[in-house]
Amino acid sequence: MKDPKNIRNVAIIAHVDHGKTTLLDGLLKQSNTFRSNQAEMDQHLIMDSGDQEHERGITITAKQTSVYYGDYKINIVDTPGHADFSGEVERTLNMADGVLLIVDAQEGPMPQTKFVLSKALELGLQTVVVINKIDKPSRRIAEVIDEVSDLFLELAVDDSQLYYPVYYSNGRAGKAWKEFPDNMDEPADLSPIFNSIINDIPAPDVDVNGPLQLLVTSLQYDSFLGKYAIGRVSRGTVKKSTPVILINREGQQIPAKIDKIFGYRGLTREEIDGASAGDIIAITGVGDARIGETIADKDAPEALPLIDIEAPTISIYLGPNTSPMKGKEGQFNTSRQIGDRLKRELETNVSLRVEDDGIGFKVSGRGELHLSVLIETLRREGFEFEVGRPQVVTIMEDGKEKEPIEELLIEVSPEFLGTVSQELGNRRAAMVKQEQASSGAARVTYILPTRALIGLRNLLLTATKGTVIMNALPHGYQPLGVKIPKIRNGALVTTEAGVTTPYALEMAESRGELYIGPGVQVYLGMIVGLYQRREDLEINVCKAKHLTNMRSSSSDGTTQLTPFTHLSLEQCIDFIEDDELLEVTPKSLRLRKKILDPNQRKRAAKN
Repeated sequence: MKDPKNIRNVAIIAHVDHGKTTLLDGLLKQSNTFRSNQAEMDQHLIMDSGDQEHERGITITAKQTSVYYGDYKINIVDTPGHADFSGEVERTLNMADGVLLIVDAQEGPMPQTKFVLSKALELGLQTVVVINKIDKPSRRIAEVIDEVSDLFLELAVDDSQLYYPVYYSNGRAGKAWKEFPDNMDEPADLSPIFNSIINDIPAPDVDVNGPLQLLVTSLQYDSFLGKYAIGRVSRGTVKKSTPVILINREGQQIPAKIDKIFGYRGLTREEIDGASAGDIIAITGVGDARIGETIADKDAPEALPLIDIEAPTISIYLGPNTSPMKGKEGQFNTSRQIGDRLKRELETNVSLRVEDDGIGFKVSGRGELHLSVLIETLRREGFEFEVGRPQVVTIMEDGKEKEPIEELLIEVSPEFLGTVSQELGNRRAAMVKQEQASSGAARVTYILPTRALIGLRNLLLTATKGTVIMNALPHGYQPLGVKIPKIRNGALVTTEAGVTTPYALEMAESRGELYIGPGVQVYLGMIVGLYQRREDLEINVCKAKHLTNMRSSSSDGTTQLTPFTHLSLEQCIDFIEDDELLEVTPKSLRLRKKILDPNQRKRAAKN
């Protein structure tokens, strides 16, 4: 067991893409946690281990690792930077005694920087500021330090929090300095960061001799040992094969027995005989454990405060596939199978809420990205289902229905500012601040309803030729406002089931933008493109060219088609309206109308 004085628990927090995971990878490599060839074999970031994390280039789930530096064991938690995964940040900060706040030397503090720092300061965690990416040609060191100072003045809950050390780093090169260097090419390493963690972050303030308390902050699974409950030992010591009490969210005391105890070294778990207060461990044997619950001494069971997670803001319908192509591409497609999988997801995804909706489920999360990551995960596991249009989650307060609002920061070239302002004006957004960034771009802050964000990202990316940078953050609630008018054009909807032909698609592409190519199986009521006008247009995309008394069926030569637009999962979710659904299978994404029959659709529209 490690002496608590020689343990440091630190979380790395920052806005998305400010270099948290890259810096942590450097710490892992320079602490000799990996062999040199082992670290270089993997071209991806070591801590971003999931497939979607590799593909999207972001951190989705918080992960813990441990490195040894001299006589000290440093437990490090890597947290996501996207606001949609801020529930991961909220639960894992409970394990830390201090934080490394990483700030980009060019961008400075951004919306998520403000959010994660406010959570850390509320918990009274010691902060070490690291100005990262100082090798950027457009760095603004002095201005960024001033902006960080202003942020601390705004968020600090105690005067002592206004005093914090500042370090400078180039995470990609694995270099850090206490003072800004005159020459960045000189030999350097990350030892200033290691020394700062040991000297500036306090040791855990714990009672080793008291009765056991451990707050479960994370869960993992393995087909051999089952559920791992991960958390920091808040008090006492823990040994394997020890009887304990699990105190659940309802206050019930459930007897259990610790089977095995694991400590961390790098990314691997090592079985250990026991651990003392202050250390972060994983234990097996407590199969009923859920995040936020307490594992306590059987003779003196005392519960720790539950982890408080902010409420979800966006919900989506998710249910079994009801299209004519049901069961052809997926392995799991029944409501029971989907429900069982969502229950398992609830155990580890603390920001998620699931309600039974009769046939399907109402799934609520922190944003479109949060829900789309879940949908993509289910899809890759062989599930087949359909999802509806995202809806805002409202609350009742003082007898009034209130909706969530967001603070939206947009950075865009001045030439596109008028287009962006017009689009946000249509969505009832209020501008609160406008300034010029160091790069010459306009940086504008808006307050707008969360529902106005649905579908906004893709619209702005198209309008600004892919150059807009958007970041949103929860900003509280306001009384439910007026309905935002429909902005999207109508859809091209198929009138026949069959296989698409080049002849029919050539005629269809003159009516709008197509989302499918030739040789694709379609069904009645499926959406195949975007019409040029506001209303929907029913169209036959399976029509073949036949022999007539004037010409042969191939007399006009080959058909030249414009390449169709392939929509991603997020673009499909943004596209659908209230009367439409997205069919998701492991192989395909299909847009469709809720009511497939055109006559029934017209009757429903009249009613």
